[in-house]
Amino acid sequence: MTIGHAELMSVGPDEVVVTFTTVPGESITTRVGDHEVTTAGPYHHARVGGLEPDTRYDLVVEGATPDAWLPAQVRTLVRPRGRLLATIATANDVHFGETECGKTGDPAADAIGPVLRSPADGEPYPELMNGAVVDEMVALDPDVVVVKGDLTDTGRAEEYDAFLACYGRLGTRMHHVRGNHDAMRDPQLARQDAPYSVAVEGVVLAVLDTAVPGRVGGALPLDQRAWLEDLAAGTPDPVLVFAHHPTFNHDPDYGLVVEDHEALLSLFARRDNIVGYFAGHTHTNRTIRYERGRDVPCVEVACAKDYPGAWAEYRVHEGGYTQVMRRVAAPAARAWSEQGRTMIQGWYRDLVLGTVADRCFTQIF
Repeated sequence: MTIGHAELMSVGPDEVVVTFTTVPGESITTRVGDHEVTTAGPYHHARVGGLEPDTRYDLVVEGATPDAWLPAQVRTLVRPRGRLLATIATANDVHFGETECGKTGDPAADAIGPVLRSPADGEPYPELMNGAVVDEMVALDPDVVVVKGDLTDTGRAEEYDAFLACYGRLGTRMHHVRGNHDAMRDPQLARQDAPYSVAVEGVVLAVLDTAVPGRVGGALPLDQRAWLEDLAAGTPDPVLVFAHHPTFNHDPDYGLVVEDHEALLSLFARRDNIVGYFAGHTHTNRTIRYERGRDVPCVEVACAKDYPGAWAEYRVHEGGYTQVMRRVAAPAARAWSEQGRTMIQGWYRDLVLGTVADRCFTQIF
């Protein structure tokens, strides 16, 4: 047997997900302690459930050698205390209308590629990937869905309509906000009157507009920071913040401008019921905690449209929440996603997947 690209993809309080490839039809057993599941190739999505929270287990994929992406042991997440109050799903960087995947803007790098395109007779990959993501969200049946920007490739009205047709299947629980791609042509496209809030049992979602028409990077103006502070001051519930741009990652083309980043951390320090900031934009899984911002998780989730085909699930309990990054499982979507790992001269996985702790964690209130 030949196991390809075996990766510990997701860890929750009661489950572990490993993905890998084999030849078509080959059956492989994945074991987590005494629990096991058998899956068939070519695209394996081994989801092992029934596990105990905060417990270390041996992890074995039949025929695979442990390495940095497939450790020999895994520890499940802590389950927050109290009852489950709400389930939230998010996606970002869905890029309806995009036709080429893997371009960096560097002519020399792009000449090596590979640059990927949908087959001429195939479904466009944004529709393929996002359709599969929405199918999984429908099956999860969350209370709220937030799509965090770059809904379109170049901000065309028809691209936005395609986004709405796909994610509109989720009904009124679906909320969204624009990203920098959406503001390329029409500064009003997909604004949705952000900032706005969404309240569900036990938690308030704050959705911010960090897009600046004409810029790749983002900003969080004073009026939105004041709005967020007033929102947090006016509720005893925990507040989860959603936006397109990450707080800061030392590159003005990707995070918020430094001044706004610093002001946001100061706001976190003043309002201890703000308990998470969730973004996209970089197509990377990453979680950073800043001491001066009370170690609030500042999160980036990878994109839905290519590798790994990411979306995120949040389970909010009385005493905290968990983030579990999901990799889309539908075979056709996995086939495209596996191609995606070859981008940037084969380095794409190493650049964007991040660590398990970047993808999956528990935050205690």
